[in-house]
Amino acid sequence: MDIKGVTTIITGGGSGMGAETARVFAGAGAKVILWDMNVAAAGSVAAEIGGVAIQCDVTSEDSVKAAIAKSSGARVLVNCAGILVGKRIVGKEGPADLDHFMKVINVNLVGTYNTMRLVAGEMAKLDPIGPDAARGVIINAASIAAFEGQIGQVAYSASKGGIVGMTLPAARDLGKLGIRVMAIAPGAVQTPMIGTISQELQDSIAANIPHPSRMARPDEFAKLALHIVDNDYLNGTVIRLDGASRLAAK
Repeated sequence: MDIKGVTTIITGGGSGMGAETARVFAGAGAKVILWDMNVAAAGSVAAEIGGVAIQCDVTSEDSVKAAIAKSSGARVLVNCAGILVGKRIVGKEGPADLDHFMKVINVNLVGTYNTMRLVAGEMAKLDPIGPDAARGVIINAASIAAFEGQIGQVAYSASKGGIVGMTLPAARDLGKLGIRVMAIAPGAVQTPMIGTISQELQDSIAANIPHPSRMARPDEFAKLALHIVDNDYLNGTVIRLDGASRLAAK
């Protein structure tokens, strides 16, 4: 699908991979709409690229429906909204709080499914375009933690593993409607989220990446997402973006 002139929704568009994806897509000619809980941050990015910022809680059906009402005609959805909060199952203070697990699952997994189902419902109403009768493309941000989560990442790995698990059946569900579904599983990406862990751990992660021995740049995620939109035969697959790295236990 040619991205030029195509309305694109990016969740978590106020920072990190979402913000950079907004910049890259806008630079390629897309009409970008940024959904974020932090509408001020999204507004700043939107002003920079000539996009639109909408406050949206991806875990809320009503909030997503309200955002969709202001985002008519979207053919591309890139789900970048997510949180990373580490906690061991049993720590020094005993078993982990169940609310922690539920919050991470709710934002990362349920939020992704919620936006995917509701936006896909609107995409299905659009006229098909091009020789493949395409209506839309959905790209969800997973993580290599889905495959090899570290100590303290049970909730995060479970949430991203759920996104990986949804990819193929979602693509099969939506294929008859002309909607493709893909996922990108990045390794460590230099975003504000990674800044929540210690510098020592950041340096250790980067040193163990075979090549290049650094964290990924957000624009590398964004460029891959743009290629997925452009390449009409990519569907139902999770692409790792990790420099051949494999996460150690800690």
